[in-house]
Amino acid sequence: MVDARETLERLIRERGEDYVALSRLIGRNAAYIQQYIRRGVPKKLDENDRRTLSRYFGVPESALGGPSVPEVTAATAIKRGVSGLIAIPKIAAHASAGPGSLHDSDSVSGQIGFDAKWLRSVTANPASVSVIQVEGDSMVPTLADGDDILVDRSDGPDRLRDGIYVLRIDDALNVKRLAINPVSRSVTIKSDNAAYPSWPDCDLSKIELIGRVVWVGRKLR
Repeated sequence: MVDARETLERLIRERGEDYVALSRLIGRNAAYIQQYIRRGVPKKLDENDRRTLSRYFGVPESALGGPSVPEVTAATAIKRGVSGLIAIPKIAAHASAGPGSLHDSDSVSGQIGFDAKWLRSVTANPASVSVIQVEGDSMVPTLADGDDILVDRSDGPDRLRDGIYVLRIDDALNVKRLAINPVSRSVTIKSDNAAYPSWPDCDLSKIELIGRVVWVGRKLR
């Protein structure tokens, strides 16, 4: 069971916050948060106070003593036909838009919520998509270093067409634009940044396609 007091105290310590400022944030007297953590008074946070603090710290209300909300994953959403947000995993691997680098771990590092109706408009199988981060500048201006991209793993070799894909070459993940030769069925691997070379007439059998890039999100700079 989550100890809401311990969690709140840890968040305050890690973020460099103080009791008085947080007490004022929720409209309470200056000693309110300290009394809650150190003396156990009140026994639990008021619902509105808990909601304000969870939003301020960017944590779910359940971390501060609120009820747990069942997570709707892409797979369960498909079965239930639900609307609302679907939690898509963010993978700890990176797709290099540059020289390429090897990443051994494909573990989930977090989640991003996407509207279910919108997600179905960009992929036929929401359970097959995941978010990874771009590294490098070879796909500038289309993709920049640090961009998050949504990769549809169900849209691969069987439906291959011109577009941007994540592929594995020599054990390195890369994000590149593919141009298909309809006659020879060979492929040119291109970078949108003209400073980087293209690789023409590549044998499709030598390329491991991970999936097609169907969305990009970035922090404004």
